Amino acid sequence: MLGLPAGIRACLFDVDGVLTETAIVHRAAWRRTFDTFLSGYPGLTPEQAAPFTDADYNAHVDGKPRKDGVRDFLASREINLPEGSVEDGPDAATVEGVATRKNDLILAELEENGVTPYPGSLRYLEAARSAGLRIAAVTASANGEQVIEAGGFTEYCEVRIDGLVAERDNLRGKPAPDPFLAGARALGVDASEAAVFEDAISGVQAGRAGNFGFVIGVNRVGQAEALRAHGADIVVDDLAELLDDDAGARS
Repeated sequence: MLGLPAGIRACLFDVDGVLTETAIVHRAAWRRTFDTFLSGYPGLTPEQAAPFTDADYNAHVDGKPRKDGVRDFLASREINLPEGSVEDGPDAATVEGVATRKNDLILAELEENGVTPYPGSLRYLEAARSAGLRIAAVTASANGEQVIEAGGFTEYCEVRIDGLVAERDNLRGKPAPDPFLAGARALGVDASEAAVFEDAISGVQAGRAGNFGFVIGVNRVGQAEALRAHGADIVVDDLAELLDDDAGARS
């Protein structure tokens, strides 16, 4: 009834875009951050200064640690900033400064509008817990704890691997499998016994690279084929689809 193959003992859920609608908020915050930066950075060509797009988000930012997203997107525009320091303010032309600007925007948005969970994801979490599966939340966000609590998922998640844990434990960000592998270890299961649930291309790449037992792509932004091409065993538009009797036939 869960749409998973035999032998899966644990579920590793990305948060933004899989459990909650906060991926939409992150995308908007990144757009504001980069558009403001590009419009004020001197010496750029029109191509380099072009507005940040959804395609940019999907290719360079989605699912990655915040500073990796800054570096990777700017590298795609042939812009190389100094790293800076954690004391840099949101207007500093450094990786730290741009990352701080984005974080300030997302925190303000979350405080003002809160977190909206996907109803189908809540249903799936309840079903997974009832079936005795172990559950972990795995997110690149340093604000993972706040989002999980605000979304009402705390009671389901035995383990949380977020951006703060990744920094503490020196985990490489997605598309490296490190955060998901850390989640599996914390639950006491082998990667082959765990299913990864991801909406980001970098996330399904991480699931495939870690040799996990099953990788579920969650198609929230019309990139089903890309999710399949980068490692998803199955792609659904909503986790509730996996509760259907014929979910295992999907591809």
